[in-house]
Amino acid sequence: MRRQGRRWEVAVLGGSAEPLSRGYDLAMLDLDGVVYIGPEAVPGAAAHLAAARADGVRLAFITNNASRPPEQVAQHLRDLGVDASTDDVVTSAQAAARLVSDRFGAGARVVCLGADGLREALVAVGLVPVGADEDAVAIATGYGPDVLWADIMRAAVRIRDGLPWVASNTDATFPAAFGVAPGHGVQVDMLRGFSGVDPVVAGKPERPLLDETVRRMGGQRPLMVGDRLDTDIEGARRAGLDSLLVLTGVTGLEELVTAPEELRPTYVAPDLTGLLEAHAAPREDGGRQVLGGWSAEVGDGRLQVTGAGAAGDWWRVVASAAWRHVDGGGTVPDLDGLTPPREG
Repeated sequence: MRRQGRRWEVAVLGGSAEPLSRGYDLAMLDLDGVVYIGPEAVPGAAAHLAAARADGVRLAFITNNASRPPEQVAQHLRDLGVDASTDDVVTSAQAAARLVSDRFGAGARVVCLGADGLREALVAVGLVPVGADEDAVAIATGYGPDVLWADIMRAAVRIRDGLPWVASNTDATFPAAFGVAPGHGVQVDMLRGFSGVDPVVAGKPERPLLDETVRRMGGQRPLMVGDRLDTDIEGARRAGLDSLLVLTGVTGLEELVTAPEELRPTYVAPDLTGLLEAHAAPREDGGRQVLGGWSAEVGDGRLQVTGAGAAGDWWRVVASAAWRHVDGGGTVPDLDGLTPPREG
């Protein structure tokens, strides 16, 4: 173990001697599964974020959802008790608009295949949204439930014929009121399959959305906070940023312990209280991972945990033991009978 800057570097999980809200100056928070789940706030999220902001860290709320303008997102957050302004919100539509603007400049005409969030983002950087049949230098696509099939067909042909294409994101699904529904990634796959063209992608896990957030917020020590390994955490890794995985969303025990290196977070916590805590890294003791009263090891192919302590420390020793075992040439351990403890 060696100290580098404000945190301790270890082979698997990182550690911080001070609360993350003091060791980082910008927390970039994914929304669904981190701050809210659908229309409801994650329990305690508003209070945890207020405490983190009081510690001095700036909060940015970032989303791959390109359909809602930032003001709508900010209003949703305020309705849930989270202090948020329009300027605190950064969307994949804004990142996509920045990519197009940087390449073609203000005044460029761009086919807009998406909802109001994408259209407003294009206008905000001086671009001119146009229809699928109109003269344009590029096409920008994003999730939009009212996009016409006729426009999708015309866009597909124009992309095949060489019109530059920027996609807001490639999320395969999104949570709807009626269940998990197809996301913009399904449309991207269809357009890619027809045209043979890969788009430039703005949203996580690609870098543009995180880069746009840092550009807008001015953070020197950013921390990505998310619940998804394949977007939030992988995106942070690609951008060279530290990350905090919270377990209030889609990632559970199986997903965490089987995560390959490129999907592993710097820190793990049950919820946003992890922003307010120092993070000790597990230490190795005779082949076991030990932290805060917990001890974890893989024996006879099974991941075994003994002891007692804080729930966050349980998750940290479990992840560290599983990753060290797999990285050492072992198979993914059996999790049968392993149940996370409840906080408190």
